[in-house]
Amino acid sequence: MQKTIIALGGGEIKSKETLSIDEYIAALAKERAGDRRACGLFIPTASHDFMPYYNSFHKVYTGVFDIKTDVALTVYKEFDMDKMRAKFEKADFIYVGGGDTVFMLEHWKKTGLLPLIQSAYERGVILCGLSAGAICWFETMYTDSAQEQTGEKYALFSGLGWLKGIISPHYNHRIVDFDEILCYNNSRAYAIEDNCALEFVDGQLTKSISSGGKAYELISENGKLNKIVL
Repeated sequence: MQKTIIALGGGEIKSKETLSIDEYIAALAKERAGDRRACGLFIPTASHDFMPYYNSFHKVYTGVFDIKTDVALTVYKEFDMDKMRAKFEKADFIYVGGGDTVFMLEHWKKTGLLPLIQSAYERGVILCGLSAGAICWFETMYTDSAQEQTGEKYALFSGLGWLKGIISPHYNHRIVDFDEILCYNNSRAYAIEDNCALEFVDGQLTKSISSGGKAYELISENGKLNKIVL
């Protein structure tokens, strides 16, 4: 089964800044659903289950694209695992919202949500995410939510490792800091601006999708940084 991840660097879904990317995701979901109505499951863990965030997701994906939506709420109350599993089984795509990446990953592991996400990915459910929801799949994340552990505003932190490499979201806002940290490492990295996304199929980059932003592959070697527009 083909495994797909779409990583959005940032942008406001509420104001439809990412609409071109959302349209692409919706088309993939409908293709996967076939004759039935497509369903998207929103995971707002990183924002501590902030419901207005889900409402914005619902208004775009249901109001614009006629996709049924549901939400996985796990932060402030215990959930029924069987009911939660049923939500995942109905989903054609999963959309992970932005916020505190480190908290999100720790919470997924603590509550047992992570195996549900991984199982969905393995059976071909499309994984999408913005900011925290974009970088969590990679080996190494450049995130501001690691501040308590490192004392730095932004720092490299371990992700799930389902995709190889280093990743930074919001690159248009973090360009100086991210470029500087890469120059000290002989490494390859992805940098995604707001309103842009990268699609990975079976672990390999297949395309970039723009709603106004750009994405780059960064290669650092011997203190020099080469940028390739994707």
